[in-house]
Amino acid sequence: MSDGISDDAEDVVGVLTERIEARFALGMDQLKAAVTAAPTANPDATDVVKWHGLLVQAQSVLDHAEDDLLAVLETQPSEVDDPTMGLADLVDAAVTTRDGRAMVVRWLLDPDAPGKTGLAAERLARLRPRTGPAVQTSAPHRPAATPAPSAAAWRAGRLAR
Repeated sequence: MSDGISDDAEDVVGVLTERIEARFALGMDQLKAAVTAAPTANPDATDVVKWHGLLVQAQSVLDHAEDDLLAVLETQPSEVDDPTMGLADLVDAAVTTRDGRAMVVRWLLDPDAPGKTGLAAERLARLRPRTGPAVQTSAPHRPAATPAPSAAAWRAGRLAR
């Protein structure tokens, strides 16, 4: 941004992008394509790509909120009115969101981060999405020698009870 409010904040996205690219030895576009092609192949890469996308989105929202606030401030007299304060609150919320997402990306990139070893890591692993169905989704296989009961036999068995 040319306005100077968050030039250093934009660097946060750039720095984290560089760290991601160095960690996975791929550019972001290549990494996104690899994750899209095989989302379960590397859960760490999938998580990083997801959160990096959320970070970039949050930075975009922040940029627009800052632009809106600056446009209003340029036309304001010395006193700031309630609608302008509302825009300032939106900028503040956008900064908080962006910073939170940046913290998640940093945590994902740090193999020694708290919660990534021991009991906390085991619990985290259980929260990861499963790669297959949690329950059997097809009928059980019957050996060829055991015929399935007919509807008449089933009814006869139910009536005999």
